[in-house]
Amino acid sequence: MDGLVAYVDLIERRVLHLIDAEVLPIPQEEGNFDDPAQVGPARTSLKPIQITQSEGPSFSLDGDVVTWEGWRLRVGFDAREGLTLHQVSLQDRPVVYRASVAEMMVPYADPGPARFWQNYFDAGEYLLGQQVVSLMLGCDCLGEIRYLDAVLPGGDGEPREVPNAICLHEEDTGVAWKHNDLFTGSSETRRMRRLVVSTFVAIGNYDYGFFWHLYLDGRIELEVKATGVVFTSAYVEGSRWATQVAPGLGAPYHQHLFSVRLDMTVDGVGNAVDEVELERVPVGPGNQYGNAFTRKVTRLARESEAARVADPAVGRTWQVVNPTRTNRLGQPVGYALDPQPAPLLAADAGAAITGRAAFATRHLWVTRYDPAERYAAGDLPNQHPGGAGLPTYVAADRDLDGQDVVLWHTFGMLHFPRPEDWPVMPVATCGFTLRPVGFFDRNPVLDLPG
Repeated sequence: MDGLVAYVDLIERRVLHLIDAEVLPIPQEEGNFDDPAQVGPARTSLKPIQITQSEGPSFSLDGDVVTWEGWRLRVGFDAREGLTLHQVSLQDRPVVYRASVAEMMVPYADPGPARFWQNYFDAGEYLLGQQVVSLMLGCDCLGEIRYLDAVLPGGDGEPREVPNAICLHEEDTGVAWKHNDLFTGSSETRRMRRLVVSTFVAIGNYDYGFFWHLYLDGRIELEVKATGVVFTSAYVEGSRWATQVAPGLGAPYHQHLFSVRLDMTVDGVGNAVDEVELERVPVGPGNQYGNAFTRKVTRLARESEAARVADPAVGRTWQVVNPTRTNRLGQPVGYALDPQPAPLLAADAGAAITGRAAFATRHLWVTRYDPAERYAAGDLPNQHPGGAGLPTYVAADRDLDGQDVVLWHTFGMLHFPRPEDWPVMPVATCGFTLRPVGFFDRNPVLDLPG
């Protein structure tokens, strides 16, 4: 039933206000995606794919410590953020001290009385980690798998164990490098592999998979997979706020916005952040043919300068460098954050949700490390009037040059649902990449076997 909203005082246990906006027809078509009578017989044309590692995996797991091809890290889990990575190093050189999804929120676009307030903070209000589900071999993960369990507080304060909450496995990801030399006849190809640390959470109608990828060439990725059942409404013909996904059934427009917190330690604690982008050069002396372009580098020296927006038109990235460590060419070692330049929070600047989710108004924030600053929307976002979290953190305008810095990256999905998203949504993905820039002296995967 749509258009009906009750405001309830949970302490006095009484209805304060009832809104009956309009009488809308109830969609008559069922959407039971797990009912064979509705879905039809399963296809039989797909032949089996076998993924095997006859000698076992290349990684080792000792408690929560994972080692793999020069990588070493600790895998953590907590009730609010879910899966966390700690003390990530490569070839005994630190890269990231702690990585987590510090907030996630889903704002809806419908301004009507039934939906204007629907802006869900899935980490700060609903607790990502508490919604974790057990993973199943052959379904969520394929190949030679190792699992980790999670222990969480139950509603009664007693520990609650979730078996197989975290999956670890290796994946072949295609060509790592290749060259066919027409002059010497040399033909060489090497294949890339990655270590995957993943988990899935079920929050209401949506399911989210968080997949951290560590590559042989030093890249770190986070890929978020969104699936499950879209939030639905009765569909009114000509609606500006929803897509009709089945007869009489609407799926309101919305966003999925994530804030990842990356406590960086690139070859040590003393780091700095450079904004790197394309700079076009006009025709003139020194560029008489008009083909020239160069690289523009801007040091983000203070927190007031480091609330930034991605710009794919100039390929904007942010490089975390260590000014005291250089490679053999005298360049500072570094890691670059390649952002996903998806739309930021679409709500008006004066909207209540914009104050509460101010982190989602920028693709990047950089702060000086403070152990008390853990969450992008503040410690207690539930019904908070706004301004907490990152706006408060950066108000101190601390120095960032050569300091212990934390990157906060906002990324996500703008979702205008399709009929193909009903009755259960195919996976949609978003994420970002950290890649080494000058961290190595040359291609780090030259030694891969042919």
